[in-house]
Amino acid sequence: MPRIIRKTAVLAKIEATYGVDAAPSGATDALLISDASFEISYNNVARDIMRPYLGASEQLVGTRKVDISFTVEAAGSGTVATAPAWGPLMQACGMAETVVATKCVEYNPVSGGFKSATLYYSVDGVRYKALGCRGSFVLAMGEGERPVFKFSMTGLDGGVVAAADPAVTLTAWKTPAVVTNQNSPGVVLGCGYTAPGFTAGTVYASRGMEITLGQDVRHVPLLGGETVEITGRETTGTLQLDLSAADVVAFMAAINGNQLTTLGFTHGTNAGSKVLVYAPAVQRVSPKVVDFNGQAHLSMDLRFTPTSSGNDEIRIIAA
Repeated sequence: MPRIIRKTAVLAKIEATYGVDAAPSGATDALLISDASFEISYNNVARDIMRPYLGASEQLVGTRKVDISFTVEAAGSGTVATAPAWGPLMQACGMAETVVATKCVEYNPVSGGFKSATLYYSVDGVRYKALGCRGSFVLAMGEGERPVFKFSMTGLDGGVVAAADPAVTLTAWKTPAVVTNQNSPGVVLGCGYTAPGFTAGTVYASRGMEITLGQDVRHVPLLGGETVEITGRETTGTLQLDLSAADVVAFMAAINGNQLTTLGFTHGTNAGSKVLVYAPAVQRVSPKVVDFNGQAHLSMDLRFTPTSSGNDEIRIIAA
């Protein structure tokens, strides 16, 4: 009897102890996903046996890791100062969760004390288990598209069993608004941030933006201590703006002068459903002129750098 790939469910729960099964439940820990994939990567060892005839020898199964990727929609919880359903995934990607009472929930990167998650990946009667998962993500908020987080998680192989598909509860996942002019005011540069919004700054017309958190996630197969670790971080992004001639000249001077700027972006209009991005020290690099519907836009790459306080180069806010 064929098994159906569309019958896929992913559960995720933060672990109390690294690598110990947190036993996620379909009732409380189910993810609303699309574009999901699962792969076990093997580092097998060849026996390379010599015999009086030709032919391959088998490999011995060596170390292995699990790679899981999926997309989830970026929308708030629907209630101000209540963590969104994607909060545990952020924490497993080296982000701290801070509830600002009556205002919002903020996520900012950390450089130690990283949390981990157990993921169950079920496909039509088969459940794969990944332990000690950590990862990174891309936040894509392009004009005319749904706002999404694209997560890439790496974990330890926890085994595979035949098991009934979980009964999932997905009410915590809210339907997002498409990234449009009505739902997503332009990018703000030179702004300040006071929870849960931006102050001052200049608004520029854009085609949205994409941010790559850039956690360096490594499988560390030590004897007696196999783990998945976050060993570095380099957050980057892309931005395309519709600028006046004077603005182009000013931007090019800032780029050539290695000038940093603050950056803010808001998606959503209803309290409890908004997702905001704030960065205090963004460098604009690699500018190029692009054609958008006959208009000359300026496209650029972004490098998100921390201030002297550290662990603040990017802040994602559910408000």
